[in-house]
Amino acid sequence: MPLDINKTYETLLVETTAHGAVVRITINRPNVLNALNKTVLTELLAVLSTVAVSREIRVVTLEGSGEKAFIAGADIAQIQQLTATEALAFAELGQSVTSLMESMPQIIVAKVQGFALGGGCELAMACDIIVAASNAKFGQPEVNLGLVPGFGGTQRLARRVGLPVALDMICSGRGRTLQAQEAFYAGLVSRVVEVERLEAETSALVDALLAAAPDAVRTCKRLVRDSLNMELGAGLRAESMAFAHCWPVGEASEGMQAFLSKRAPAFGAKRLQP
Repeated sequence: MPLDINKTYETLLVETTAHGAVVRITINRPNVLNALNKTVLTELLAVLSTVAVSREIRVVTLEGSGEKAFIAGADIAQIQQLTATEALAFAELGQSVTSLMESMPQIIVAKVQGFALGGGCELAMACDIIVAASNAKFGQPEVNLGLVPGFGGTQRLARRVGLPVALDMICSGRGRTLQAQEAFYAGLVSRVVEVERLEAETSALVDALLAAAPDAVRTCKRLVRDSLNMELGAGLRAESMAFAHCWPVGEASEGMQAFLSKRAPAFGAKRLQP
């Protein structure tokens, strides 16, 4: 199912680059700091669902419009009147998006500057790699609104930063917001760069991902993600089986031949479809 890049979205900007190998998604609500509402999540789920089944698309980048925020949280003005039933549906919609992000084969890179709060922090955590500008701020301030995180914050944050920091951030709300460098040392983000270098650093990361063997990258994402829910022995068995499978796929032959010949591998030409 091809990605319709000509489609107009109400809340998103979607474009492809690198001859269709990269999809750049921008949440485009700068007037409300890219706050999440039902429309944003529905459109995001639709785009990601299409991307997930594509063999050509290898990397997705996710960012917010403007310089102030990645995503500043949920759109409180729109969710304050929800009934309990509607709130459940809203949380499940958000969790559908974050769960899909983790399970889809493409690597998803969050490009974060400014605020990544509440649902913004939760969407960032569902990405595979977070590149943060030095002005980025991560937090889960839902308790200050009388709420709890709804898109996976209580489940993913502890896995990222450990129980003490997660409880501090979630239970004290605005009392514990991680600055970019703190978030890096806590294990929440992968890279921190100065604001003016954020675009270049993200582009360099995307280039590195595209230079790697496509099927190997997909398999590595699956193995690492699965390891969080597997006993070590089972995970090691899965890894050894995947290692052995590299040979019939064909990328290993091309990659090792290129290494020995001191040339760049041509994975696109050599890759075999499973």
